[in-house]
Order: sequence, then structure tokens, then C-alpha cells
Amino acid sequence: MDVTVIVVVVVATALIFDFTNGFHDTANAMATSIATGALSPRMAVTVAAILNLVGAFLSVEVAKTISSGMVDESRIGPVVIFAGLVGAILWNLLTWLLGLPSSSSHALFGGLIGATLVAAGTNAVYFGAVLTKVVIPAVISPILAGVVALAATYLAYRITARADGGTVTRGFKAGQIVSASMVALAHGTNDAQKTMGIITLTLITAGVLAPESSPPFWVILSAGLAIALGTYLGGWRIIQTLGKRVSEIQTPQGFAAETSATAVILASSHLGFALSTTQVATGAIFGAGAGRRLASVQWSVAGQMAVAWVLTLPAAAAVGAAAAWLASTGTVGTIIVGLVAAAIAAGIYAASRRRPITAENVNDVPAPKAPAPAAV
Repeated sequence: MDVTVIVVVVVATALIFDFTNGFHDTANAMATSIATGALSPRMAVTVAAILNLVGAFLSVEVAKTISSGMVDESRIGPVVIFAGLVGAILWNLLTWLLGLPSSSSHALFGGLIGATLVAAGTNAVYFGAVLTKVVIPAVISPILAGVVALAATYLAYRITARADGGTVTRGFKAGQIVSASMVALAHGTNDAQKTMGIITLTLITAGVLAPESSPPFWVILSAGLAIALGTYLGGWRIIQTLGKRVSEIQTPQGFAAETSATAVILASSHLGFALSTTQVATGAIFGAGAGRRLASVQWSVAGQMAVAWVLTLPAAAAVGAAAAWLASTGTVGTIIVGLVAAAIAAGIYAASRRRPITAENVNDVPAPKAPAPAAV
């Protein structure tokens, strides 16, 4: 296949992944604000989309980590990156269908690593960088965000214990508008960069850019627009899971969760850690749920999420590896990969229409019941 054609195909596929990343991760910023009524569903996704776009222009450190720090770009080509993106997109769509807030970031890394292993062998993957920049932050970040959110929630209730309930609710609702906006901004700063890094890596492997180049302006703009569009459409299934199935979130908890997630995400973006904003936001929500006295936290839901998190990287790697193997056979193989991926994506979308979740019914879930008081 002509190099120019495959580069265009890969860039388009990367932007499709970015779009799925947007609607998959809208819940990270807005689930608790929608659940508490601080923002209406449509207003929430509009604000998140705008701030995702703004955030895309604030940093390129994570993009550099992906474009020059994960794999040996001299040993792979655009076809390999295309195969990795297929693995990431399909995992994103599957977990969206199930309403599970898995990591789009780890799906991307898994797909790229699996495809690279098949195409160029183990020496082409920088496993040291994967461990320090991806795996370790993946373990630490949700725990850290959860602990910070737990402490912040406890303090919020202690400080406002004697205040009028209505005043407290109104005050924290106003605070949530700011804190949710900050999460959306941080999400754009971290997650949009991953697609920037993939497109930049593609241009490097095709010889269009020099090694270790920063993303060009058009790459930053297109990645920001794609993730913003996906965010605007709203990942209502995952918003419902985080907003209503984890715990009955009150406004102080929502504010604490969003503020904690923002701090962790922005710090990691500054350091170049390509962590999962999904895992950070989810950890913060569970921490906020546990920080309120007598709150009922659905730990069984946490178990389901943990299984999805563990499976994300290897599952996407397996699909990426299979796609790379088939695509390596030539132009026909690459076309077959694209057609099969499109068919699977269409099937997942069709399955989602059997039980549609929209802005109108996203909060229509019975709140988890509080534990019954112990008998005296």
C-alpha cells in the first residue's frame, strides 16, 4: 500500500480512537455533577467538550512520551500503528457497551504494544518505559486519588456539620461546576495528547517528521477537536455507572472527587506520565463514597471495574497483535482488518440500541440502598 495512503488511513483511525476516547471518558469529569444536579446532562457535556479542546493545547509532554518513549519507531511502520489502534478502538467500544469505565489509555498502549511485538519482536518495545510511565502510575494513581478524595470528603462534612443543609448543598453545587470543569480541562491535557503522540509517531515512522519531534499544530488541533466531539455526544452508559451505580453521591462528595482527580491528572501531565484519567476519576469517586459516614459503596461494582482494568492492556494487545499479523500480509490483509473492525463496531452499536441510555434517562437508576442500622 502506498505510504501516503496508509498514513492518511492511520491518522483517520487515530482520530476515530480519539473520538471514542471522548465519549468513553466523559464520565470522568461530569458523572458526579450530573448525578447531584449541579449541571444538567446536556450542559455538562457541552462544558466538558469545550474544556477538552482547550486542554489539548496546554501541554505536549505526554504526547512526547508516546511518540518517542514507548516503542522503537525505527522498527515499525504506519501499518503496525493502524493495527494497534484497531485493538484500542474495539476494546473501548466493548467496555462502553457494558458501561464499564475502563482505560482508553491502556487500551491504546496495549494495542500498540501487541502490534509492535508481532511486527518487530520484544526488543522493539521499551518495557522499562512501559513499567515506569504506564504500569506503576496505573497502580498508584487510583489509590492516591481515592485516599485524597476520602480525606477531602471527610473534612468537607466535618467543616460544614453545623451549617444549614440547603446552603451547603447550593455552595457545593457551585463548587462542582468549577471542579468538574477542571477535570474536563485536565482530561483534555492528558488524553488528547495520546492521540497526538500516536499521529506524531506515525509521521515519524513514515519519514515525514524527524525522530523525537513534537506534534505539529494541525495534529494538536485535530486531536483536540476529535476528543471534544466525542465528549459532547456523551458516554451516557458510563456516566450512569459512575454517577449512580457506585454510591449515592452528594454534592460535597462530588466536589471532593473532582478536585482530587484534577490534582492527580494535572500533576501527571506535567511529569509526562500517560496515566488513565478513567482510573483516577473512578478511584476518586470510590474514595469520596467511602468518606461519607453511613454511605453505601457498591464494592461489587468496583470488582467488575478492576477485572476490566486488568484485562484492558492484554486484551487490546491480543487484538492489536492479531490485526498486525493479518495486516502484515499486505494491502488485502490491511483492508480485511479495517472491514472486520468496522463490522464489529457496527454490531456493538446495534447491540447498544436495545437498551439506549441518553441524557434523558441517565439518572434513572435506583440509588444504592444505605446499610440498615444495627439492631440494639
